[in-house]
Amino acid sequence: MDPNASQRPFAVGILVISWLAPCTLRAQASGVALSGTITEPPGAAVANARVSVKNAGTGQAAEVRTNAAGNYTAPNLALGDYEVSVTAESFGGKAAKVTLTVANKHTMDIALPAAQTNVAPPPTLGDLGFPTDETQGNAQDQARLDRRAHMLKMHQRFGLITLAPMIATIFTSYGGAGGRHGTALGRDLHGALGAVTGDMYFMTAYYAIRAPRIPGTTTRGPIRLHKLLAWIHGPGMILTPILGAMAFSQ
Repeated sequence: MDPNASQRPFAVGILVISWLAPCTLRAQASGVALSGTITEPPGAAVANARVSVKNAGTGQAAEVRTNAAGNYTAPNLALGDYEVSVTAESFGGKAAKVTLTVANKHTMDIALPAAQTNVAPPPTLGDLGFPTDETQGNAQDQARLDRRAHMLKMHQRFGLITLAPMIATIFTSYGGAGGRHGTALGRDLHGALGAVTGDMYFMTAYYAIRAPRIPGTTTRGPIRLHKLLAWIHGPGMILTPILGAMAFSQ
């Protein structure tokens, strides 16, 4: 028996191990890669997102950015457990865990959640230090103000409407009511228009007189002039129908 024959398989095994060992060392030296795609909630790619890959055992972290298509690649990673954190502007952050094995390439796609906007409500007057009783209006005062505004609007409307019969009354006074060409029908029409004008005037004055007063309110400008003129045209509007009735009876 050849003594060298029993040593040949052992030598062959040594050669095989010596050939495989450098390959394994080269594979471990080159490391593995982790890649994937970062998307937003509708599914569109998120560009320029920051991807942090942290080794859970050693604490070492590598950071990469996504390209325009939302793709990222973290190369030369050692085997082990990793935590992948993704952050992007206008989006919420997200983290995930992955274990890198002997495979040369691993893939992890992450969809970012929508950003949560916590907008603080505007401060109230109470938050600024104003007491509640000073910031809440009086219901009775508000009702009085609303009633005054309504009645003054009615006063204005009736005043404008009164212009129509007043102008017609003046026009008929020079036509069929007096002079040589005066007729009974003309005088009757003139008297009727005068009565309507007087009634409309008193309705107009009623809304102005009965409008509630607001304590502490001062009148100025056109409102003050309007009140002063009321003392002029008021007596005239009262005496006009009286004198008209006396003239009609004659």
